[in-house]
Amino acid sequence: MARASESWSSPLGFVLAAAGSAVGLGNLWGFAYRAFQGGGGAFVVLYLVIVLVVCLPVLVAEMVLGRSTGHAPLIAPVTAGGRRWAPLGLLFLAAAIGILAFYAVLMGWTGRTLLHALLVGLPADMAASESFFALISSSGGGAVLGLLVSLALTGAVVAAGVRGGIERLSRWGMPALFLLLLGLLIWAAFLPGAGAGYHQFLLRWDPAKLLDPTTIRNAFTQAFFSIGTGIGAILAYAAYLNRRSALAIEAVSVVGMDTAVGLMAGCVTFPLVASFGLGEVVSGSTVGTLFIALPTGLASLGMAGRLVAVLFFGLAYIAAITSSVSLLEVPVSSLIDGLGWRRREAVWSCVGLVGVLGLPPALNTAALEVMDALFGGVLLILGGLLVALLLSWQAPARFLADLQGCATPPGLRRALLLSLRWISVPAIAVGLGVSVLDLAKMWLG
Repeated sequence: MARASESWSSPLGFVLAAAGSAVGLGNLWGFAYRAFQGGGGAFVVLYLVIVLVVCLPVLVAEMVLGRSTGHAPLIAPVTAGGRRWAPLGLLFLAAAIGILAFYAVLMGWTGRTLLHALLVGLPADMAASESFFALISSSGGGAVLGLLVSLALTGAVVAAGVRGGIERLSRWGMPALFLLLLGLLIWAAFLPGAGAGYHQFLLRWDPAKLLDPTTIRNAFTQAFFSIGTGIGAILAYAAYLNRRSALAIEAVSVVGMDTAVGLMAGCVTFPLVASFGLGEVVSGSTVGTLFIALPTGLASLGMAGRLVAVLFFGLAYIAAITSSVSLLEVPVSSLIDGLGWRRREAVWSCVGLVGVLGLPPALNTAALEVMDALFGGVLLILGGLLVALLLSWQAPARFLADLQGCATPPGLRRALLLSLRWISVPAIAVGLGVSVLDLAKMWLG
C-alpha cells in the first residue's frame, strides 16, 4: 500500500500540504487573466459557486477515495469500483504528468524572472519587458534549463519523502506564502488607482458573462486547476492519512485557504494593473499578467518596485513548487504502490519522463497553451466528474462509511452525498461539455 511506511505527522501537516497543492501559479497567473476575460464580478461569482457547491464535495470524495483504499491514484479507483474503473487511474497519471510538463516550464520562467529582478533589475518599459519575456520563453536552451532546474528541485523534495520532504516544505512554505501575500496586499491598497482596480475585479458586473461559454469554461478550469481535484494529487496525499482525520473539516480548510489566496492575489494584481494602465496587456495574454504587465508597472517605482517584484516572484515560486511536488507524487506513489519501486528510483524516473514531455512547451508557447487547455482543463474536469460518479453512484457505501469512521455528523454525510450525486455530477457534466465545445470552436475556427 502507498501509505504502508509513510504518513503525515499530524492533520495540520496534511492540510498545509493539500493547501500547498491547491495554491499555485493558477492563483497568481491564471486568476487575473480569466477574471479580466470574464467580466470581473461575473467570473468571480461563477468561480466561487463552482468551488463551494461543485468542487468541495468532489474534494471530499477524492480524499475518501485515497484514505479508504490506502492506495495510490493508479490503483485506488480499481480498489473502490473494480477493474472497469482502471481508466480513471490512468487518467490521473496522464493529467498529473501532462500538467507538470508545462507547469515546470512556467516555474522556470518564474525563477528566471525572480533572479533577473534580484540580480539585474526590472525592464525599463513595455518594449523591454516584452523582449525579456521573449528571451525567457523562447530562448531554447535557457527555457529548457529552467524546466530542468524546476524539475530537479521538485524531485529533490519528493525524494525526501512525505514527512521529510513534502510536509517539511509545506510547513514553512505556506506560512511564508501567506505572509508575503498579505504584505503585498497591504502595499497594493495604497497605490493610486487601487479603488478602480478593486471595482474592476469585484464590482464590475456584466450579467451576460454568466452565460458566456468562454467565461463558464474559464471558471470551471480555474476552479478545478486551483483546487487541484481531479488530478489524483489530493488522493495521493489522503492515502497517507489516518482514520481519525476529519475529512470534511480539512477539505473546507483547503478550499478556504486556496480561495483566500486567489482573492488576495486578485486584490494585489488588479490595483497594480489599474494603477499602471496595463489592462490591455492583461486581457490579451495568458502570460502577459505575470511576466509582462507586472514587471513593467513595478519598474516605474524604482528600487521599491524592484523589491516588490522580488517578493512577488519569490511568492510565486513558493506557490509553484508546493503544487509541483503534489503533481509529481501522483506517478511516484503509483510506481511505489503498483510496482514496488523504491521512492528515489520512482522519483528520478518520473522526472526524466516529465523532462522529455516538457520540451515542446519549453520551446513553443503555443504548445504550452494547448497543453494547459487540454491537461489543465478538459482532463482535469473529466477526472473530477469520474471521481464524483465513482463515489456517489458506484461506491456510496464506501463514501458514507469512511466519513462515519471520522465522526462526521450523519446529516452532513448525507448532505455531501446528495450534493455530490445531484449537484456536482450534473454541473461538472455541463461544464465539461461547454468546455469541449468552446475549445473545439476556438481551435477549429
